[in-house]
Amino acid sequence: MSRILLQRLASGVGASGQRWIEEWKSAFWEIVRKASTVDKAARTDVTFNERDEMQWSDHGSGSRHQRVSFIPGPQPSPGACGDTPDSTVWPKTILRSHSRARGISHLARFAWAALCWNVAVVLWGAYVRATGSGAGCGNKWPLCDGDVVGASAKAQTIVEFTHRITSVISLLIVTGLVVWYWRVTKKGDWARYSALLAAALLANEALLGAALVLLKHVGNDQSAGRILFLCLHFGNTLLLLATLSFTAAWLSNGSRSFTLIGKWREVSSIGLGLLATMVTGITGAVAALADTLFPATSLSSSLAQDLSSGTPALLRVRLLHPAVATVAAGYVLWVILRFSIRRNRFSQSAIGLIMLFFVQVGIGMANVLFLTPVWLQVAHLFVADVLWVSLVLASADLILERAGIGRANALASVVKTGQEP
Repeated sequence: MSRILLQRLASGVGASGQRWIEEWKSAFWEIVRKASTVDKAARTDVTFNERDEMQWSDHGSGSRHQRVSFIPGPQPSPGACGDTPDSTVWPKTILRSHSRARGISHLARFAWAALCWNVAVVLWGAYVRATGSGAGCGNKWPLCDGDVVGASAKAQTIVEFTHRITSVISLLIVTGLVVWYWRVTKKGDWARYSALLAAALLANEALLGAALVLLKHVGNDQSAGRILFLCLHFGNTLLLLATLSFTAAWLSNGSRSFTLIGKWREVSSIGLGLLATMVTGITGAVAALADTLFPATSLSSSLAQDLSSGTPALLRVRLLHPAVATVAAGYVLWVILRFSIRRNRFSQSAIGLIMLFFVQVGIGMANVLFLTPVWLQVAHLFVADVLWVSLVLASADLILERAGIGRANALASVVKTGQEP
């Protein structure tokens, strides 16, 4: 019909008019074609966006999932998607999604705050040990044997009781973190289980601290039992900081689940580096205890005391810490350099770790030269905690990949090589 109409119009106009009609005809169909393409793309984007942005299950609602589209446009009909909400209620789902996103953001900040608080509690615990205040409350736990306020209160009692109060606050914070995370996330999120593990480790931390007090492994006690419980206590502390770091980092970057990479040699080398760092920290805790129980008056007398034949076993362990630290630092630096050279670049995290290692070594040397003053011991432990947190997060980035990415990389490799999966 359009062809007949064009023929009749062409018979009534000249050649120039006919060309004008043909140009407008081409322009009209080009506009129609582009409009249909844009409409089809918009519908496709909305469909995929709704599929990818599926929200966590609403425990109190009747529908199984809550779908959210952040792209305004045509919404699929209920007939096309069985449990998709009608287009008249999609603003509510967007508000709910924004509320959940704000909840995750606030939760991530709360998780980082929980990590910082626990680092502060660890540092205060080091101050308790360095000042000999561990026996400030006697052999009672969790109560304190003595006045903690007033003129009759002793300084050591106040220091120890303050440490117990901060530990209780830490337990409440981590418990709140677990409850909050359980409410705003869904089953399968790794950060949910890392937060739960952090709460369990914190409870174990409290029990180990209670055992040190109740078994009288405080004050001037030099027994092997105190050394054993001290090693378990500090090892548990490192695991606690690691799980809190994972929780905060995974909440911040939106990571939900992971798979372990299949390169077992790389996984083993990184795991060995983490284990060496833990052993270094544990021997450092024992060395710090030896510095508290056997304070040195000079560097020469300290070395003579450590090397004498009748020296206590605790002082011999003090000599072990620098040797273990040197070997562990050398190995971890070698691993960092090897991974960086393999990737043909040094990442910011690798550069930061190298700088932290040298700062920690420098503080350790100054700690020995200045005969381990309390403030330098606390600074040494603070840098050690920062180094440990940075190391475990960098290691997780290397050996863990988000679920689904590993399969996609494998398929891409298969397609590239032309082999069958």
